[in-house]
Amino acid sequence: MTQAAKGDTVRVHYTGTLEDGEQFDSSAGREPLEFTIGSGQVIAGFDDALTGMAVGETKQVTIPADEAYGAHDPQLMHKVAREQVPAEIELETGLALQAQDQAGNPIRFVVVEFDGDTVTLDANHPLAGKDLTFDLELVEVKAA
Repeated sequence: MTQAAKGDTVRVHYTGTLEDGEQFDSSAGREPLEFTIGSGQVIAGFDDALTGMAVGETKQVTIPADEAYGAHDPQLMHKVAREQVPAEIELETGLALQAQDQAGNPIRFVVVEFDGDTVTLDANHPLAGKDLTFDLELVEVKAA
C-alpha cells in the first residue's frame, strides 16, 4: 500500500479544532484539500502528520503552536491613534482590518480594544499561540 512521502501530492479530508473543542476549519462538505508534502503549502506539523499515512487511513494529531502558526508575538500588537483608522469604519472588538506595509504587501489586523482616543490592533495570525488538533483522512496519494 502506498504511503504518503515528501514530494507526493496528496488529497486529505480534515477537521481542525482548538484545545476547548472549538472547530476552526474543516473540509467537510467540500473537496479534499490537495497539496504537495514538503512544499510549504501547509503548516509543517500538518505535513509531518500525513507523512507515512496510507490511503484510507485516519488519525488524530495535535500540532503544537511552534509547528503551526508560532507563538503569539507581543511585538505584533499595535496601539494607534483613533484618527489613524478611517472614520467610516465602525469599530468593534474582533473586527478584521487590512492595511499595507511599505512594500505594498497586505497586513491583516484584528481590533483587540478601542476607546475614543486609541485602537489596539493585533497583527498575529488568529491561530498563533494555539495548539491545533486535526482529524485526518488520507483520500489519495499522487506519486511524485
